[in-house]
Amino acid sequence: MSPELIGVLGVIAIIILFFVKIPVAVTLIIVSLLGTTAIRGWDVAFAQLGRTPFDTSSNYSLSVIPLFILMGMILSYTGIGKDLYRMVDSWVGHLRGGLAMATIGTAAIFSSISGSLNATTATVAKIALPEMEKYKYKPGLSTSSVAAGGTLGILIPPSVILILYGILTREPIGALLISGIIPGILQIIIFIITVYILARKDPSIAPPREGKATNLERLHTLKNIWPFLGLFLVSIGGIYLGIFTPTEAAGVGAFGALIFAFISRKLTWKTLKNALEEAIRLTAFIFFILIGANLFGQFLAISRIPVVFTSYVGNLNMNPYLILIGILIVLLILGCFIESLALIVITLPILYPIITELGFNGVWFGVIMIMVINIGALTPPLGISVYVIKGVAKNIPLQTIFKGVLPMIIAMIVCVGFLIIFPQLVTILPDLMR
Repeated sequence: MSPELIGVLGVIAIIILFFVKIPVAVTLIIVSLLGTTAIRGWDVAFAQLGRTPFDTSSNYSLSVIPLFILMGMILSYTGIGKDLYRMVDSWVGHLRGGLAMATIGTAAIFSSISGSLNATTATVAKIALPEMEKYKYKPGLSTSSVAAGGTLGILIPPSVILILYGILTREPIGALLISGIIPGILQIIIFIITVYILARKDPSIAPPREGKATNLERLHTLKNIWPFLGLFLVSIGGIYLGIFTPTEAAGVGAFGALIFAFISRKLTWKTLKNALEEAIRLTAFIFFILIGANLFGQFLAISRIPVVFTSYVGNLNMNPYLILIGILIVLLILGCFIESLALIVITLPILYPIITELGFNGVWFGVIMIMVINIGALTPPLGISVYVIKGVAKNIPLQTIFKGVLPMIIAMIVCVGFLIIFPQLVTILPDLMR
C-alpha cells in the first residue's frame, strides 16, 4: 500500500476507535505506532515511541498548562461560583430574562477560571437552576442559559484549548489567548440578546422579578470577586503589555490564587489537596493526549497526507472562503459526534497547512475552529453540556433541554459568521501587541 492510503486508513481507524469509546491518547498512540510501522518499519516506529513522550513533556512552553489549571482549580475550590452569581445578578437580575443573563455571565467567568466545561456546567447549574425555578423560569430557558454559558470558557483567557492549539500549530500562545477576548465578549452579548428576544416573544418563560439592587449593594458584591479580577488583569494584562510571557503569567496567576485562598481562609488543607489532585489529573490527561498528538502528527507527515491535501486544495479554482465554509461545516458535523479536544488533535495536522496555504490568519482560524467544534457540546448525540445538566436537574426531560439550547446554537453560528465577515474582531488585539 502507498503511504497516502495507509494514512487515510489510519484516520478512519482513529474515528472508529473514538466511536467505540477507546481513550483519545491510547487511540492516537496505537494507530500512530501501527501506521508508522506499516510505512517505515518497527525500528522507526519504536524509536519515535521512545523519544516522543520525553520530547513532548520536557517542552518548556507546556508548563503554562499545569500552572493555569492550578490557578483555576484553586479559585474554583474557594467557592467563588456563588459570589460570581450574586455579583452578576445584582447588575442584570431585575431585567426581563435577567436571571438567565446573569447565569450566562456567571458561567462565562467561571468557565474561564476552571477551564473545564463539565465543572462549569455542573457548578453553575447547581447555583442558578434553583434560583430560576424559584422565579418560575421555564426549564428550557434556564437550562439553555447554563449550557450556553459553559461553552464560553474556550474563548475567554486563560483558555487551555487555545493554548493546545498554539502548541500543535506553533502559533504564538500569547496572541491566541488575547485573541479570544473580543469574540468571547461578542458571544456573551449575542447570548444575552437571544435571551432578551426569547423573553420578549414569550414573557411567560422569564417572568419579571420585583426589586432592584441598589448601587451600594452592587458595589458590595464586587468585594468577594476582586481577587479574580485582579489576577485576570495582572496575568492576562501582563501578557498583552509584554510584561510576562504566557508561562510567567500562569505562574503569577497560580501563586496569586494560592495567596488569596489562604488569606481569605476559603481553602482548607483538604480542599487544597483536592485542588492539587484535580490539577495533576487534568494535566496528566492533557499531556498524554499531546504525546499521542505528536506521534499522530509524525505518522501523518510520513504518510504525506497533509502535503497531498494542501496541494489538492491549492490547485482548486475556488474562492478560499467557500473552501473555508466547507471545512467549517465538516467540523460542525464531526463536532456533534467527537469530543472537541480529540477532534482538534486529529484534524489540525491536515487542516492547518490548508488554511495557511489559502492565506488565512492562523490565530484567527484557531478561534473560528474552536468555536465551531464547541457547538457539538450542545447538540445530540454528543451534547456533553446537556447531559451534565440532566445529571443535576433530573426532573427536567432531556428533550426539553435539547429543544431549549437550539436558539443558543443559532446564536453561536451567528457569532462565527460575524468573525468570518469581520476577522479584525479576532486579530485586532494580537496585532496591537506587536
